[in-house]
Amino acid sequence: MHKNRFSRVGFILAAAGSAVGLGNIWKFPYITGENGGGVFVLVYLATVFFIGMSIFIAEVLLGSNSNKDAVSTFETLAPKDKKYWRYSGFTFLTGIFILTFYPAVIAWIFYYIILSINSLPTSFSESETVFMTFLKTDVFNQIFYYTLTFIIIAYTISKGVKKGIEKFNNILMPALILILAILLIYSIQLDGFSKAVEFMFYPNYEKFHSGSIIVAVGHAFFTLSIGMATILTYAASLDKNTNIVKASIYVVIMDTLIALVSGLIIFSIIFTAGQEPGKGPGLVFITLPAIFYEMGTIGIYLSILFFIALAFAAITSAISILEPTVMYLVERKNISRKKATYSVSFGAYLLGILAILSNIDGYSTSLTFAGKNLFDWFDFISSAILMPIGGILVAIFVGYVMDKEISRKALVPYIGEFFYNVWLFVMKYLAPISVFIIMLKEIGIIKI
Repeated sequence: MHKNRFSRVGFILAAAGSAVGLGNIWKFPYITGENGGGVFVLVYLATVFFIGMSIFIAEVLLGSNSNKDAVSTFETLAPKDKKYWRYSGFTFLTGIFILTFYPAVIAWIFYYIILSINSLPTSFSESETVFMTFLKTDVFNQIFYYTLTFIIIAYTISKGVKKGIEKFNNILMPALILILAILLIYSIQLDGFSKAVEFMFYPNYEKFHSGSIIVAVGHAFFTLSIGMATILTYAASLDKNTNIVKASIYVVIMDTLIALVSGLIIFSIIFTAGQEPGKGPGLVFITLPAIFYEMGTIGIYLSILFFIALAFAAITSAISILEPTVMYLVERKNISRKKATYSVSFGAYLLGILAILSNIDGYSTSLTFAGKNLFDWFDFISSAILMPIGGILVAIFVGYVMDKEISRKALVPYIGEFFYNVWLFVMKYLAPISVFIIMLKEIGIIKI
C-alpha cells in the first residue's frame, strides 16, 4: 500500500497537469475555428463531459479501487481470465512511445524561451527560416534542450508521488493559470479580441459537418490523457475518502477552460496583427514569434510568458506519461524508484534522439519509412492506435467485465442511481463505439 499518497488538491492539479498539454494550447483553438466555432465548442463540451469524462471517471475508479499499478489493477479487478486481462494494463507502454517525441517538442519550446529573450525573428519569412533551420539542422541545441527536459522529468518522477509529482504540479499548474490570466487580461484590451471571440464562439454552420463531430469526440478523448494508464496510475495513489466524481469534474473543467482561454489569447494576438490563423506547429513557432516582434518591448515579455506557459503545460503532461511504467517496475518487479525512473528514461531518451535525428537533414532519409519519419511514426502509433485501444479496453472492462457492485458502490453515493445508469450506458456503448470510429478515422480506414 502507498504511504505516498496524493492530497485531493494534489491529485486534481496533477491530473489536470497530465490532461493540460500542447493539444490545449495550440491544437484546440485551431480545430475550433476550423469546425464551426461555437457549434463545435458546444459539441466538444457535450462529448468531453459525456464520453471523455466517463472514461476518465472509469480510470480513476479502477486506480482508486486497486491502489496498484496498471497491470495489477486489471488482474485484481477481473473476476475471471485474470492472466489475459492483465495485458490491458500494458497500455502504459503508450507513454514510452509518447516520451520519444513529446520531450523533443518541449525542447523546441525551451529554445524559443531563450530566443524570445535574445532575438525574436523580425518577419514571417525570417520566422519560418529560423524554425525550419532549427528543426532541420540545429542538432546541438535540440539535443541540449531535449536532455534538459529529460533531466527535469526523470528527477521529478524519481522523488515519488508526494515529494515529486504533487510538489511539482502544485507549483507549475497555479503558475500556468496565473500566466494565462495575465495574457488574457492583456488580450481583452486588443482590437482583435472581439474577432477572436467571434471566431471561437460564434456558430458557423457552413464549417460544421459530420466530420466535425468526430474531431470533437477525438479531441475530447485525447485531451484528458486517457487510454494510457496515466490517470489510473495517479488514482492508485489517491486518498480513499476522495469524491472521485467531483475530482474528475474539476479536472475536466480546468482542462477545458485552459483550452478556451488559450484560444482567445492566441487569436486576439493574431487578429490584432491582421493575420489569419495557421495550423499546427506553424501557428506557435512561426506566426506568433513574428507577431511578438512587431509588438515591440511588450511583445518580448508576452513571448517569454507565452512560451513559459507552453513549457509548463507540456512538462506536467510528460511527467505523468512516465509514472505508469515506473510504478509497474517498482510494484511488480521490486526495482527501486530511482533505478526504474532512470533506466526507463534513458531508454526513451535514446529513442527520442533517433526521433530528433529523423527531422535533421542528412539523417532523415535513412530514418524515414513508408512516407513518415521516425518522429511522425512515434506520434502516429501512440495517438492513432495505442491510446484509442487503451480507451476501448477500459470501457469494455468497466462496462462488461468488472463486477458492477464495485462501480455502483463507488459512484452511486455521489451521482445517484439514474446518472450511474447513464454513465454505465456510455461505458458499454457510446465510449467504445465512438473511440473505435476515431481510431479508424485516425488510421485512415474511414474518411469523414
